[in-house]
Amino acid sequence: MSDANIRIPEEAKDRLAAIAAAEGLSLRAYLARLAETMLTPAERAERAEQARAALKKWNGYAPTAFEEDDLDSELDRRLARVTAR
Repeated sequence: MSDANIRIPEEAKDRLAAIAAAEGLSLRAYLARLAETMLTPAERAERAEQARAALKKWNGYAPTAFEEDDLDSELDRRLARVTAR
């Protein structure tokens, strides 16, 4: 496996190194594990579509784009209220 150099602020590198050390990993191993567990935007979209299809098959729920936007707005409103406490 070849290595790559990534330029990030020193503070970010130090924070990631501390997190890695706390988990008993080198920074290199921690970043490799992190990369394996993260989804790309395309993978997230694919999983979301699969979840919507499964939900529709299970109970027929298939919100319109307007309904999804309305639900997202309601969730944002509730989260804002809770985090303001």
